[in-house]
Amino acid sequence: MLDISPILLGVTLVVFLILIAVLNSWLYRPLLSYMSKRDADLKRDLQQVGSNDDEVSALIAKSEQTVMDAKLEAAALREKVIADAKELAQSKLDAKRAELAGEYLEFEKTLAQERKELNNALLSQAPLFKEAIKAKFSQL
Repeated sequence: MLDISPILLGVTLVVFLILIAVLNSWLYRPLLSYMSKRDADLKRDLQQVGSNDDEVSALIAKSEQTVMDAKLEAAALREKVIADAKELAQSKLDAKRAELAGEYLEFEKTLAQERKELNNALLSQAPLFKEAIKAKFSQL
């Protein structure tokens, strides 16, 4: 049957207690202190994240305001450029109209002069036409 040796049992108990004491001082305490430090760091980081949320919200609001201001400025600039372009186009159109009006007046003067010259030429050749008509009637 099984024999239990009290000396061996005592030595095993002493070795076990020494092992527990060594593990406690070298492993368990540093591990527990590391875990508690880690928990404290996590809590501190969570608090910083909460304060960062306010900063992030403020920065987002500021960036949205900047974008809004930029859009308004761009719209105003766009309207100014469009107005300038319309003014330039209108001035070019007015200049071209004035130029065409001058050319039209010159054309009318030239046309009236040519009409007078043609009328004078026809009147100067009227006696020839009369003689030609008389000659035609005499042949009939």
